[in-house]
Amino acid sequence: MKTDVMKLDAGKAGTIDLDEAIFGLEPRADILHRVVRYQLAKRQAGTHKVKTRSETSYSTKKIYRQKGTGGARHGSRNAPIFRKGGVYKGPTPRSHAHDLTKKFRKLGLRHALSAKAGAGELVILDSAEVAEGKTKLVASAMKDMGWKRALVIDGPEVNASFARAAQNIDGLDILPSQGANVYDILRSKTLVLTKAGVEALEARLK
Repeated sequence: MKTDVMKLDAGKAGTIDLDEAIFGLEPRADILHRVVRYQLAKRQAGTHKVKTRSETSYSTKKIYRQKGTGGARHGSRNAPIFRKGGVYKGPTPRSHAHDLTKKFRKLGLRHALSAKAGAGELVILDSAEVAEGKTKLVASAMKDMGWKRALVIDGPEVNASFARAAQNIDGLDILPSQGANVYDILRSKTLVLTKAGVEALEARLK
């Protein structure tokens, strides 16, 4: 599929032929949903913790005699039934990550790229480079191009001056091609791929 290539000054720099097997699929919500769940579960801290009855600070002395009180028989104030006692079967530190095959994750990335291309939210940039690391230059380019919340995916390495110029701009994220992922692609309003980024992604996803 043919797509125009843009420059940072909003001018045209020719066209590029995008691989239909990566950018021309019919997006499937179930595949995208599974990959996004995989990503978010993997980054979840899992540090939630409650105290069990062996960790609360009350004495373990029997609180009153076994018989003759007319109440239930208890041996410890740490029991879950009492206020400030231990919690029964509460959350403990654990990993929320679950497995998803590499093949399926690649498929999810293809569908995410296709979703952006199909929605008209994909921009191909000649190169993400600026002469100086000045925020003003990139902010002006964003305004000219009409980007509001954009994700720029470059080649194997991001241009240092461009990254420095963009780091203070709210709504603009930059990733190398190896960092491209379904969640960040879907949450961006505009996906911007450099020509180097397209080549790296096509090589990665074939």
